[in-house]
Amino acid sequence: MDGVRMPAYRSPVAEWLTIEVFDADRPATQWRRAHEDALLEAAVTHGATSWEWHDTRWGLVLELLFADDEDVDRYRGLPGVLAALDAVPDRVRGLLVYRGRGGGAGAAVPRRPRPVPRAAAAALPDPQPDEHVRLADPSAPGRPHEALRPVGV
Repeated sequence: MDGVRMPAYRSPVAEWLTIEVFDADRPATQWRRAHEDALLEAAVTHGATSWEWHDTRWGLVLELLFADDEDVDRYRGLPGVLAALDAVPDRVRGLLVYRGRGGGAGAAVPRRPRPVPRAAAAALPDPQPDEHVRLADPSAPGRPHEALRPVGV
């Protein structure tokens, strides 16, 4: 209106960055003791306004609050941060890094490991052959229990 461009938001939106580190052959708390100071110093010097550590049953979670998106990108690209993330206990399956609040955000139900899929883990038994029953003629002489016998007996 009147040629004045208004920002989409009245104030900048803060951006959360979450780093989840899972336990492996060594606990994630050992990784935290080794890299906590470097991670937090880099975060504060690159615009982080708040941070929280959460201990979980599967490891730990670090949540960092930055003023804007550019600060998050600069922080993630720092050599010290990349080196700390490369040093997690399990480099293949032991690290999650994502925007937003995460594992310590107050989930009502704790996460549980899913069962490992096992295709054909147990063979099914072979089906039994069908049995056919022949009914006796009610007018024929004989005992009634002989009337119901499996075929071929």
